[in-house]
Amino acid sequence: MSSTTTHDLRLSGGTVVLAGTGAQRADLLVRDGRIAAIVEPGAPGEARETLDVSGRHVLPGVVDAHVHLGADITTPRTPEDVRPETAAAAAGGVTTLVAYLMSAAPYDEVAPPARAAMEADSLVDFGFHYCIGTGEQLDAIPRYVAEHGVSSFKFFMNFRTDEGQRLGLPGNDDGFLLELLEAAAAHGAIVNPHAENADLIKLLARRGALDGEGNDLQRWDRSRPDYVEAEALERIGFLSMLAKADVHAVHVTNAMSLHVLRDVRAHQPRISIETCPHYLTLDTDSEIGVLGKVNPPLRPPSDREALWAAIADGTIDTIGSDHVPRHGRFKEGGLAKASPGFPGMQQLLPLVLTEGHVRRGIALERLVDLVATRPAQVFGLGDRKGAIRPGADADLVVVDLDAPGVITAETELAGAGFTPWQGAEVGVRVERTIVRGQTVFAEGAVADEAIGQYLPRHRSGVLPTVAGDRA
Repeated sequence: MSSTTTHDLRLSGGTVVLAGTGAQRADLLVRDGRIAAIVEPGAPGEARETLDVSGRHVLPGVVDAHVHLGADITTPRTPEDVRPETAAAAAGGVTTLVAYLMSAAPYDEVAPPARAAMEADSLVDFGFHYCIGTGEQLDAIPRYVAEHGVSSFKFFMNFRTDEGQRLGLPGNDDGFLLELLEAAAAHGAIVNPHAENADLIKLLARRGALDGEGNDLQRWDRSRPDYVEAEALERIGFLSMLAKADVHAVHVTNAMSLHVLRDVRAHQPRISIETCPHYLTLDTDSEIGVLGKVNPPLRPPSDREALWAAIADGTIDTIGSDHVPRHGRFKEGGLAKASPGFPGMQQLLPLVLTEGHVRRGIALERLVDLVATRPAQVFGLGDRKGAIRPGADADLVVVDLDAPGVITAETELAGAGFTPWQGAEVGVRVERTIVRGQTVFAEGAVADEAIGQYLPRHRSGVLPTVAGDRA
């Protein structure tokens, strides 16, 4: 690199978290939207703009690979579906999101308007997962991978009969799931199962699981308990072994499921495991009522602690928000009628860093791996996203690790108008978010310009080096 090169941006005086080496003092030089160099503090290197980030940590931007968008959570269509949610992403240090498109229609029809809506109004880069539920969609997987650049496909194991009607999705069975796993394996894709056993859920409903003692969250957990999830995970582990397919186990919630997945991995190592910030910070004792209704449910405190132990020992690979943008009015009508899910992108990083690093002492490098590096690798973005290194996109987040604050609905930028973490204390603040060298959030405000770009991903999967890294 010539000493006369003028860079676009220099981040000076901060502590940078690097994959493999951890936190260290360094300056970052950015040119043409990419990391040009990582240099010693104060080393030569001219830049048109210099940001003094002394006393702050600089992390790679969060890659949130579990996001739902749109008022009905099926697909983004309007500016209102995109701008508030990606503003929340930017305010939370999320620089890349991968959103689930859910439809019974062919994605050749669904995806183009969704992409156009995102390109018009997104503040952050984005990709899509497709939910597969029809034979026509299954047959189109080779084209979805090759032409759409979508190489990850969701399957709702709990939509066996009529469970998917509320989202306009058909019911399916294990035969269809095996065909999906085989198609994904043949074309370099990964399957993301929503793992719950619908037959057991229906049995528990007939037995009156929602009745009896306990608060709303305890009763909801009782209606879809840990074994409902664990059984489905064991089943897809076996089917994916038959198909030689890669699987990303989304929103894992409890100790029993972790036990099953550890056993499955002895025979089928190409499974990555995700959990979510709400399972790490909320539980059935939380005093939030139906605001905390989600599928799978929040679990007892002992399961929350089992998840943190699995983070510490390397079992869990990624953390995704499972962001749901539905407005708070859909939580009305009592437990049975309340819509599941809640917004989470804006608080994903502050909550994980607060609970994981500040309170539990887990290394920043490990937490960055969970929210940025590993999801980028699993979902085909590891060559450009998820880590601070020369040549990678300059997706960066500047955080203050000593910034006490309180989460309130008034500070949330997403359109839902509420948060299940109302009143929760955090110790970390996102000060600046940079996407490909451009600031999209700083000093409490989001940028005006929508710079988000579509990210085609022609191959996804659990890399052998990733599986081999597990403790």
